[in-house]
Amino acid sequence: MPVKLLTVLAGALFAAGNCLGQASFSSQSIADAFVTTGAAGGLSSSNFGAAGSLAIAANGLPQGEFQSVLKFDFAGAENSFNAQFGAGQWMIQSVTLQLTSSPHNNPIFNNIAAGQFNVSLMQNNSWVEGTGTGGVPTSDGVSFNSLLGVYVNNATDQSLGTFNFPGGSSGQNSYTLGLSSGLISDVTSGGDASLRLFAADSTVSYLFSSRSGGALAAPTISVEAIAVPEPSSVALCAAALVMLWLLQSFRRWMQRHR
Repeated sequence: MPVKLLTVLAGALFAAGNCLGQASFSSQSIADAFVTTGAAGGLSSSNFGAAGSLAIAANGLPQGEFQSVLKFDFAGAENSFNAQFGAGQWMIQSVTLQLTSSPHNNPIFNNIAAGQFNVSLMQNNSWVEGTGTGGVPTSDGVSFNSLLGVYVNNATDQSLGTFNFPGGSSGQNSYTLGLSSGLISDVTSGGDASLRLFAADSTVSYLFSSRSGGALAAPTISVEAIAVPEPSSVALCAAALVMLWLLQSFRRWMQRHR
């Protein structure tokens, strides 16, 4: 193939690659905690932010209701995508939450059971993780009472979906979150995002690893982004794609007529 044609093809491939660019970013939670009422309501003011596991459990189960909160920092995602695509030249394609199931090893928890749970985006990120554990709770961080009484606002918090926990005490489960306006804003601005996980039925009891349980199993959020060219570049991208198609067609024609 002539050198000139190779040069044109290389330029078309480069331009087309920029038009169709895709990138991903993953980050573990920077804070997380479970909160619970306890079997008789006696743990509603207790903090469990340093426990090795997090939990979701329905109201009415023997050991009480459990909810979990996770906080993620999206500054790294914004910086990464800006570096690759340019500031404002990308859009979010998907956001996925990954949780690693953990075994039932503390009588504070309900027995593990399959079921449905909700994920919502909280508008208040000021909750504190705290230092309490499943064996030694404290009062220096978020609790069941403070979560629902101070940090949750049902009028402004945004639903990110209802998901299924298939049961089990091991393995990873991935959940593709709804792209609410608030979540998109948090990612694109590089802000913090707090997720609340709570029961959506009367049976679910989900136990999964916290960030204190080890880096390999910590809650992880992954963002997929794609390039969005400036309006002035749209025509160039289209031309590059057409040129690429024409060059490929010409190459196939040349091979058939050798």
